Amino acid sequence: MRRAWTPADERAATTTSEHRRRRRMGKYEMGRTLGEGHFGKVRLARDAGTGRSFAIKILDRQRILAMKIDEQIKREIATLKLLKHPNVVRLYEVSASKTKIYMVLEYVNGGELFDKIALKGKLTEKEGRKLFQQLIDAVGYCHEKGVCHRDLKPENVLVDAKGNIKVSDFGLSALPQNQRKDGLLHTTCGSPNYIAPEVLLNKGYDGSVSDVWSCGVILYVMLTGSLPFDDQNMVVLYQKILKGNAHIPKWLSQGAQDLLRKILDPNPITRVDVDGIRAHDWFKQGYAPSAPFNDDEEDINVDEEDSLNMTENGIQDKIAINQINAFQLIGMSSCLDLSGFFEKEDASERKIRFASNYPPAYLFEKIESIVRKMGFQVHKSNGKLKVIQDCKGLANLRGKESLLISAEVFEINESLYVVELKKSSGDCSLYRKLCETLSEDLGTCKSQQFLKQDSIRQEIGRHNSSF
Repeated sequence: MRRAWTPADERAATTTSEHRRRRRMGKYEMGRTLGEGHFGKVRLARDAGTGRSFAIKILDRQRILAMKIDEQIKREIATLKLLKHPNVVRLYEVSASKTKIYMVLEYVNGGELFDKIALKGKLTEKEGRKLFQQLIDAVGYCHEKGVCHRDLKPENVLVDAKGNIKVSDFGLSALPQNQRKDGLLHTTCGSPNYIAPEVLLNKGYDGSVSDVWSCGVILYVMLTGSLPFDDQNMVVLYQKILKGNAHIPKWLSQGAQDLLRKILDPNPITRVDVDGIRAHDWFKQGYAPSAPFNDDEEDINVDEEDSLNMTENGIQDKIAINQINAFQLIGMSSCLDLSGFFEKEDASERKIRFASNYPPAYLFEKIESIVRKMGFQVHKSNGKLKVIQDCKGLANLRGKESLLISAEVFEINESLYVVELKKSSGDCSLYRKLCETLSEDLGTCKSQQFLKQDSIRQEIGRHNSSF
């Protein structure tokens, strides 16, 4: 069973100032190792400011590239970014050093569903139904978001201290863009005992339908303590799965037996779907649907264009400068570029960065002065400038959009800053003219306005040495 943060973790994290520095990753104090895999490990961590516990997945970038699974890692991050549900493990932050990728995840301290079943042998129908209801809510939500998990099994379902489940490990998940022209998935993946028959046939399959099959196997395991299809010989196992003749114990209630038969239907066309499961009488007993989180609740800490919250008078009380993290720097230059998952659009027409040695207060003052002279309106809020030019009258009738730009300053070190300009809408040529004017007047060097690879790599090395 996984434990919460203990006094021993406290002592380990605060032994000496030098030791503490080595055991920190940014604001997180690193604790014990929760698990290890082929490409890294998962460690318990605590936010030094709030005391909240997290699980930090630390991945080795060289191993990822050597094994050519960078697309799988990208897919997992992209998927987790989409999902905000109480029964799905949350991704809160992604950062990186030169050699590692760090995924800050929700810490679930109750262990795996597999351990819970193994400890009890099997669950009562009441307990199994509650967990299955949460599983279906999570999987149904994922499908609504276009995400198919494709590796559902008790080892990938965590249980928190309150007994609620959290679906995890989306490394084999699929998004709509992974489908072929026939609208089906064709990659054979998953765990042998939980894989759906249509996946084995290698003729294409609907990922959401195959996920339902896996949920059925999990329900069977929870209620009986055994697998519906099992054999040491893989060929025999797959033959059993294709036939779909699972032995359903008669001592289960009639409702549980009926639902299991409907889910473990080897024909994906006649197999019950998520809506059918929710409408089943056995499933509906004591059902309290889990509601997804609001889009603005505990948002992921990543480089993504936010809505600007304006004060009543449109003036901020204090300029807040963001520390740019190593992940964002690597995103500008690295071969393993994950930054696209955290930006609505990263084309040069939409976002431009340039370096400057000027202090932040001066940068904001000069940007405001320059854009006002060019006829723009300026609003300040939360460390950003919002630059607006409204298209009115004839220009608006001709279909021209209002130009909307945000300007933000990131601190790399004490004497180097990055100014980032993002266009939300409007005339591209006018936007380019504004960017050129600002970079020429405020950039580090007239002939080298944009970030150079050597300075980025030096800063990545500095971040790496601090981890």
